[in-house]
Amino acid sequence: MSKPNDDPENPEWTAADFARARPASELPEELRAFFPKTRGIQKTPTKIPVSLRLSAEVVERFRATGPGWQSRIDDILKKAVGL
Repeated sequence: MSKPNDDPENPEWTAADFARARPASELPEELRAFFPKTRGIQKTPTKIPVSLRLSAEVVERFRATGPGWQSRIDDILKKAVGL
C-alpha cells in the first residue's frame, strides 16, 4: 500500500488537473528547449530480448560494474563467437 502524499508543494493530481493537462509537444519551442531530449522508440531493433540463465556469480560481477552491464556481456559474447 502506498503512503499518502502529504507534500503541500507537490499535491496529488485531481481529476480536474488531469483534464487540464496538455502534452509537452504543445509547449512553445523556446520552453521545450529547456527539457532534455530523449531517444524515442527504436526504428529498427538492433537487439532481441531473450531469457538466459547465468550463474549468480557472473551476474553479480557484471552488475557491480554499473549501468550497461548487459551490453558488456553482449560485447564479450560477440568476441567469443568471433563477431
